[in-house]
Amino acid sequence: MLIGCPKEIKPQEFRVGMTPAAVLEATRVGHEVIVETQAGAGAGFADDAYTAVGAEIVETAEEVFERAEMIVKVKEPQAVERKRLREGQVLFTYLHLAPDPEQTKDLLASGCTAIAYETVTDRSGGLPLLAPMSEVAGRLAPQMGAWTLQKANGGRGVLMGGVPGVAPAKVVVIGGGVVGTHAARIAAGMGADVTVLDRSLPRLRYLDDVFGRQFKNGFASAEKTARHVAEADMVIGAVLIPGAAAPKLVTRAQLSEMKPGAAVVDVAIDQGGCFETSRPTTHQDPIYEVDGIMHYCVANMPGAVARTSTQALGNATLPFLMALANKGWRLACSEDEHLLNGLNVHAGKLTYDAVGKALKLPAVNPREALRL
Repeated sequence: MLIGCPKEIKPQEFRVGMTPAAVLEATRVGHEVIVETQAGAGAGFADDAYTAVGAEIVETAEEVFERAEMIVKVKEPQAVERKRLREGQVLFTYLHLAPDPEQTKDLLASGCTAIAYETVTDRSGGLPLLAPMSEVAGRLAPQMGAWTLQKANGGRGVLMGGVPGVAPAKVVVIGGGVVGTHAARIAAGMGADVTVLDRSLPRLRYLDDVFGRQFKNGFASAEKTARHVAEADMVIGAVLIPGAAAPKLVTRAQLSEMKPGAAVVDVAIDQGGCFETSRPTTHQDPIYEVDGIMHYCVANMPGAVARTSTQALGNATLPFLMALANKGWRLACSEDEHLLNGLNVHAGKLTYDAVGKALKLPAVNPREALRL
């Protein structure tokens, strides 16, 4: 198979879809790989590192899209990239279609086969291709929130860990999954007073058993969530419904009850965000203010630590990438129901029910798509 890896063009996105190590795994078994020049530079991988393991470096993204049978990326294809996709071509990347009707429309029109990292599953019910970036984003969230809290950035001027005689910041994490757990660990490690809210009692028991007194937890009833949000210096939104739009768990009215200069960090922004006032921002212009509350809503947080993120993502995607290359998407998906769960679009059909419900579009069963 001819695999193509273009340079990411989303603003301030420095990750790359394939590391040289991934290219080597592909070329050593006979696949061809073409990589757009400087695609890996933001993550510290020079063109020479790719040619050394058998990749061909090409000058333009147009050539990558024109020649490749499968496109491997990190972020969802931007409008100009979507115009280059064609019928029969496989796209393997993050998509986050539920809050993005324009992207969905373009992918359906292209006729391509689009497999989304964020909906591939594993035997335990987890999301193995989303997990590494959730870990990175979770660990970054308190760090970015602490920066947002600084007075020079419009925040309350509260130090996460306080100092002797002065209380630490109160941090509330909504969602006790991968993002929330890592966010809570880092915030607690910074000395903050941390509470994790979740609606899953088994998950709360797990957090209590594993982390004990490192941070507190509570059941995320509407009343308790509103009360904790009002008392917080920082709120981290870490909720996820696989493939679907994130639920709006905190209203604008509730946010207005927070202390002036408090910070919210919406890690769920890729799926539309879990605060009513959230809108996507970039690393270049990451924060904005609504009703005196500072919002950090960067849609590609892991891109800030591109080398770590690229390596972590590459470790997770490699087995699935090789299955697609070795067997073709149809056989690979028919043999692996977890990879099949990643199929979101094929031949002009939407194949992921949660996206269909979010966008009010018809969706077919992915098993049916295998026969199209």
